[in-house]
Amino acid sequence: MKPGNCVWLACLACSFLYVPLVLAQYPVRPIRFVLPFPPGGGTDTLARAIGNRLGEGLGQQIVIDNRPGAGANIGAEIAAKASPDGYTLFMVTATHAINATLYQKLQYNLLRDFSAVAELGTTAMVVVVHPSVPARSVKGLIALAKRRPGELSHSSSGTGSITQLAGELFKDKTGTRMLHIPYKGGGPSVVALVSGEASVGFATTPSCITQIKAGRLRGLAVTTAKRSPFLPELPTVAEAGVRDYAAEAWYGMLVPAGTPKDIIERLNAASLKALEFDDVKARFAATGLVPAGSTAEELDKYMRSEIEKWGRVVKALGLRVD
Repeated sequence: MKPGNCVWLACLACSFLYVPLVLAQYPVRPIRFVLPFPPGGGTDTLARAIGNRLGEGLGQQIVIDNRPGAGANIGAEIAAKASPDGYTLFMVTATHAINATLYQKLQYNLLRDFSAVAELGTTAMVVVVHPSVPARSVKGLIALAKRRPGELSHSSSGTGSITQLAGELFKDKTGTRMLHIPYKGGGPSVVALVSGEASVGFATTPSCITQIKAGRLRGLAVTTAKRSPFLPELPTVAEAGVRDYAAEAWYGMLVPAGTPKDIIERLNAASLKALEFDDVKARFAATGLVPAGSTAEELDKYMRSEIEKWGRVVKALGLRVD
């Protein structure tokens, strides 16, 4: 064999050995966790709670990188363009499943540009009404809305938000008409409900549970498939008679597409372990979140179903952001 061929074969053999060696050593430096929301909110709390324990499990610091803006799309664009080496994580939410249809000129594709790691947590929306509204159950609300079509209003945290679409799905499945009033965020939308400016809301658990406990809002049902551990006395909307109804806010971890499968498996295992710590569970509970946990394949399947589900609602409403 010629000397040149020997050198070439030796280099080739080393290249095959290099990748397993890198995977075995991963991680060797801090890992960035891109969060498409500002510091201080519930999503930020979730990311930091997970990040601390995840870092301990992996033996490296998890650095939270808040990149809010453009309906949570700026952070997604940044993460999508990162190297697929396991050193960039991304917090995906139900918002991104909606954005896949709502936004016409996204600079990323959720399914093409990312790989799933694990679902982290979920929270229910709560069907709430102002105490002056003469409805004490979902059936009562439906009957009232049908007697007074278009007279009741439902608030949301903004056009295209999960809290709007949960309401739109409810109206579609019950054959009711209510006026949608979008506000700039979950806080203002709940304030409008407490003041009586809006009649009905599909508010996230963390944003409305204090008002329900204080009697300033009346909870009728939760939007998830199962009852909420934070409001166990409330039935689900499906239990209350609206068949096949389910809506939830959810949070998961993604990595850029092309990240090695071994790294994804390691991140998945470390994430599931992090969710088991009591301090993480306590932080989740404080913000109305239920720890989830899933395989990468389960999250991928769930994201696809959510994109399809909310895409139908967005198209039916004619919503779009150019």
